[in-house]
Amino acid sequence: MEREVYDQMARIDQVHWWYVARRDILASLIKRRIDLPQGARILEVGCGTGHNLDMLGRFGAVDAIEVDEAARDMASERLGRPVLNAPLPALEGVEDGAYDLIAMLDVLEHLDDRRGALANLARKLKPGGRILITVPAFPFMWSGHDEVNHHKLRYTRATLRKDVAGAGLTLDMMRWFNSLLFPVAASARMGSRLLGLKGGDDKVPARPVNALFRWIFGLERYAIGRLPLPPGVSLAAIVSAPEASSAA
Repeated sequence: MEREVYDQMARIDQVHWWYVARRDILASLIKRRIDLPQGARILEVGCGTGHNLDMLGRFGAVDAIEVDEAARDMASERLGRPVLNAPLPALEGVEDGAYDLIAMLDVLEHLDDRRGALANLARKLKPGGRILITVPAFPFMWSGHDEVNHHKLRYTRATLRKDVAGAGLTLDMMRWFNSLLFPVAASARMGSRLLGLKGGDDKVPARPVNALFRWIFGLERYAIGRLPLPPGVSLAAIVSAPEASSAA
């Protein structure tokens, strides 16, 4: 990603409605759909500035990987110990068979060898372990946000399913999320594209709007993993190695 994207992320990730509500939603999904043992080992791949690490730490002992040096330094400070530099798909130096949960949150869409990355991540799982994936959805939503974040694509259910299957993994669950605000987001993205606007859309809105969007998006935590949501800005998936899968 662009240097300015990481810098902006570090400035806003504790207050922006998207980051705050998304953490609550993902925590609810983990609680409901991933049966983690006591003392679980968790790895976040592509942790950025580390804004998800405290949330993941509620479920076990967290390790993290980030290839951008400045972002890795910020994440290491938040984690309290060094974050690894182990680029995908090789993941050099990361122990095989070590993790109960691997979180790959808005990372897969940045990669060229997405299937190779998923296959290698699966080797890092303990028996019964899971990979939690989030990705941006709908190619028609492509905008300057995707460009400054160096996305290779926006996913559909079909393309995500193909990448998971192509890596030899089992898709245990796939759900839309960020659905309640989807009409607002789609209108904004298409408008910016028509106007030829460049850059991202990650500024913190005015306080009342930020609070309203956080509340609306945050409502999805009550449904995620329980009920299917309508089409949304993002997709969440839980995948496993075939021998560890359980249909959901």
